[in-house]
Amino acid sequence: MRHLALRLTLVVALPAVLVAVWWAASANSTDVYWPPLRTILETFPDVWTGERLRSDVLPSVLRLAGGYALAAAAGIALGTVIGSHRRVRAVCEPVLEFLRAVPPPVLVPVIMLFAGIGDTMKVLVIAAGCVWPVLLNTVEGVRAVDPVMAETARSYGITGIARIRDLVLPSASPQIFAGLRQALSIGIILMVISEMFAASNGLGFTIVQFQRGFAIPDMWTGILVLGLLGFLLSVLFQLVERRVLGWYHGLRASTRRSR
Repeated sequence: MRHLALRLTLVVALPAVLVAVWWAASANSTDVYWPPLRTILETFPDVWTGERLRSDVLPSVLRLAGGYALAAAAGIALGTVIGSHRRVRAVCEPVLEFLRAVPPPVLVPVIMLFAGIGDTMKVLVIAAGCVWPVLLNTVEGVRAVDPVMAETARSYGITGIARIRDLVLPSASPQIFAGLRQALSIGIILMVISEMFAASNGLGFTIVQFQRGFAIPDMWTGILVLGLLGFLLSVLFQLVERRVLGWYHGLRASTRRSR
């Protein structure tokens, strides 16, 4: 219980300090673009009503979920194939390095040509950026499978799908989740960027509309919503990661205790 209380204190301490600094630094501000935090917080409940949450936040979350799920499925599947076969990796590596170096926001106009300006474009933009950390971490995780375990599986005749399911993916899962964590932050950024192009709703669209209408406190409330959304998604990801990788964290803890 004391350990949990200490962790909660540490988690809350830094945000509380940052909010206090922001409040103090902006308290007497008369700058149109830097309103006092008090004004922003007073504006928040008037802007983000239940209707706006349904019309702007929910579509953004659904687009993020669709693009993220597509990137995770494609990245894990392709990464497993590429990491498992040396020749495939040798052929694909130059192309992957070239594509990885292309900034995903640059692809927005290109994807718009093929997918239009609807939700499909936004989902594809998110997927195009999120797939690379998942793919590359999966490749490295698959390559790092313990050779003794791999040889043991081969000796027992564990091949094909069973080998991937029972050996490769569990062994690579810590690095796969590292890639998924990186992809989540990239996905939130691309969600906002994609909604700034030919959109009619979403967080990115709404924030830009506030900025163009010089509703600066409203714009800042949108930025706060983005921060809160990122925080909640991070907490949810950690809960899933701890559940799926419970065996891995338990193994690390036992290793530290044995030392």
